[in-house]
Amino acid sequence: MSKADVLFINMCNEILEKGYSSEGQIVRPKWEDGDPAHTIKSFGMVNRYNLQEEFPALTLRPTAIKSAFDELLWIWQKKSNRIEDLNSHIWDEWAGEDGTIGKAYGYQLAKKYKFPQGEMDQVDNVIWQLKNTPYSRRIMTNIFNFADLTEMNLEPCAYSMTFNVTGNKLNAILNQRSQDILAANNWNVVQYSLLVYMLAQVCGFEPGELIHVISDAHIYDRHVPIIKEMISRPQFPAPKVTLNPEITDFYQFTVNDIKVENYVNNPQIKNIPIAI
Repeated sequence: MSKADVLFINMCNEILEKGYSSEGQIVRPKWEDGDPAHTIKSFGMVNRYNLQEEFPALTLRPTAIKSAFDELLWIWQKKSNRIEDLNSHIWDEWAGEDGTIGKAYGYQLAKKYKFPQGEMDQVDNVIWQLKNTPYSRRIMTNIFNFADLTEMNLEPCAYSMTFNVTGNKLNAILNQRSQDILAANNWNVVQYSLLVYMLAQVCGFEPGELIHVISDAHIYDRHVPIIKEMISRPQFPAPKVTLNPEITDFYQFTVNDIKVENYVNNPQIKNIPIAI
């Protein structure tokens, strides 16, 4: 069975059984009808995914792996904040009149800084270090830029990646300040697992571990019955996910370079209410 399913079920049970409810507090998010969107949360959730063992896609419901990959490429490869550069419409509600999401996500990764090896952006710096100083303990990115927060249409949720090479394996830690577990958890896990796959391939390593650290892991009140039904579903083996082995340049990957095989899963959950 998929180990990602087991981790997800354990996480959801911990939140539901031991989490803290925001009922009675003033909260920012609201439902479409205007009611406050309360949550049950756990602080400091940590999940470890061994990418050597399997690709961590849920089978409790399908994750749109190629769409998740497309968004990852939009942020990390295109370094774009323009919604017209993204094939899906998941960012449309956050776009301003200029068609961008402000100085967030891809915009931050495109900013150039003066590094010891020259001026470059954060992504190029990660690639340079993995190829030239792979055992450095300073290989990381951070897009939670306080100087630009007021010009971001949404402050970054997944804000930092730290990379670490052990032997011939590339490991990474994804830091996330907040996560809607039902709507976004496996989406982000799939994305950043693929990022590790990409960087490992072009820099001469094997994918190792992805550690996902969530400061505020929460389930919205209107998601509780959906989550309970979802984690009671049957589980299936994880799918096989591979990248085109001929790609050696990070900037040459496309959505067509990902192959998903044997993805057996439960039915999709539709019409999930989203708090805004």
